[in-house]
Amino acid sequence: MDPHDPRNDSGVRSLDGALELHNTPALIPRSVLATYVSGFVDGEGCFCVSFQPSLRHRFGWEVRPSFSVSQNAERSELLYLLKETWDCGSIRPDRSDKTLKFEVRKLEDLLDRVLPHFRTHPLISSKQHDVVRFDQVCCLMGQRRHLEREGFAEIVRLAMGMNPSGKRKYSESDILRSL
Repeated sequence: MDPHDPRNDSGVRSLDGALELHNTPALIPRSVLATYVSGFVDGEGCFCVSFQPSLRHRFGWEVRPSFSVSQNAERSELLYLLKETWDCGSIRPDRSDKTLKFEVRKLEDLLDRVLPHFRTHPLISSKQHDVVRFDQVCCLMGQRRHLEREGFAEIVRLAMGMNPSGKRKYSESDILRSL
């Protein structure tokens, strides 16, 4: 019997002679998986900086950076793979469109796990402009610049230049006028 015959009873299986590799994450080279993740996020991901009025925060506003990517529940494997690979974030149902959403909100995880991926494997669509601004906002926050009036204003301007087709509850002028 051919040692590569899948019907052998040794219990050993080989990919020798296979025309192409199976799509199992463990068999996909990391560089290919990273590129795939960036492509997937290019289509289904969101880099967002939102502002929420808050009496507890220095300028009356809480700055909330978040990265998320959504997928239908029956195709959610990549969401779980991202959570496991980056060892951060959470997966929750998104009631607005009945999908599952992988989301990272913790600044330290955004700076140490999420953004390094997109610096090495940038997006190819115009969404990359949002990634660059998002990275700048997170870095400014990591430097605690959001606690200074000038730094906070810079964060507001950067954030308002992101996601031009999205809707915002508060305008740039509303936020800056309140400083």
